[in-house]
Amino acid sequence: MMRLTPLRSAALPLALLGLASLALAQEGAQDTAVPDLGGRTLLIGSDTTYPPFETVNQEGEIVGFDVDVMNAICERINCVAQFQTTAWDGIFAALANGEFDMVASGVSITPEREQIVDFTIPYYEVSQAIAVRVGDEDLTIADFEEGNLVLGAQTGTTNAMTAERLAGRERTRLYDTFATAIQALLTGDVDGVVIDDVTADAFAAQYAGQLVVSIREVASGDQLGFVVPQGDPLVDALNAGIEMIQADGTLDALVQKWLVAEE
Repeated sequence: MMRLTPLRSAALPLALLGLASLALAQEGAQDTAVPDLGGRTLLIGSDTTYPPFETVNQEGEIVGFDVDVMNAICERINCVAQFQTTAWDGIFAALANGEFDMVASGVSITPEREQIVDFTIPYYEVSQAIAVRVGDEDLTIADFEEGNLVLGAQTGTTNAMTAERLAGRERTRLYDTFATAIQALLTGDVDGVVIDDVTADAFAAQYAGQLVVSIREVASGDQLGFVVPQGDPLVDALNAGIEMIQADGTLDALVQKWLVAEE
């Protein structure tokens, strides 16, 4: 049997230690491997009447912040985002029935919704505001709480809950879409519309000279998440994608593109 020299005897444990470290590093790399959905097409339900998160442009294309965010995520986890216009009312039931794989529609994460669907980690946070007609820009929250003014909002939203809290059920009008609620504001059927601030700004820009967003931070801290059916492992891949676009600055760039410009 060949006898090892003291130098080689010392080197052997070091070599074994190096191999062990390499194995642990490889195991860690496997644990943090980037999810790969294999080019899967994700059918995404979305209420596309909610600029700047999602809307239909003049060419008939669905565009917006959520669209760009999902496209960026799919670039990281190897999927294709295919948006499908879906009415907000019943969107979670349609998801449960398998009509699409997920929902991306500026959805606020709430305990009530978490009982029926799974959310990703938050990807953006909004505050609520009240859009009013230009001639009413001096109105305050107290005017809606204490007077006889009427608030509008989209049914089934956290904005609708805020409207009812402020004005009461009798002085709240709910609509299928925010676009319809805004039309009701323009025609005088309601005196204000409770809506997320960046979307309020988008409608105010669309109807410049007619609408203004003078009441802000009505309710703050609504965190938005993407939605999947309960127990669907897709949520893990989406979470990884969100973390990647946060880390590399893509998400911040999209916020600047779609949301900050609207303020």
